[in-house]
Amino acid sequence: MNWTLEVVIVPVSDVERSKAFYAEKLGFAVDHDTEGPGFRIVQLTPPGSGCSVVIGYGAVPQMPPGSVKGLQLVVNDLVAAREQLVARGVEVSDIIVYGAAGPRAHEEGDDLNNVGFVNFTDPDGNAWAVQQITNRA
Repeated sequence: MNWTLEVVIVPVSDVERSKAFYAEKLGFAVDHDTEGPGFRIVQLTPPGSGCSVVIGYGAVPQMPPGSVKGLQLVVNDLVAAREQLVARGVEVSDIIVYGAAGPRAHEEGDDLNNVGFVNFTDPDGNAWAVQQITNRA
């Protein structure tokens, strides 16, 4: 039996602002935006992902906005992904390489597979990392 993670709730304070951030700045597809008396559910999916994020209120479990830390996206080209985020106006960290000696700044020619990361937060402070994985063990 397969158990797939397909939705993660991301707590936000302003659904419209967050929808714009995820759709316009991160390029997530808006799968649906449903609103009714006392609720709103917006589901967005990163390009190529089998897992979506849901933001909203009412029918969505409530957590303090900005309280989710450690969400992680995976790409096959971290340099290009970071450039894309910067071009879209996302405040993103420099590339960090994690190795046996601890974290260090990215240097030209580094193999970033599994060890290269950048970080950013959404407008509420929910924290995301982007990791490069080009080959899996």
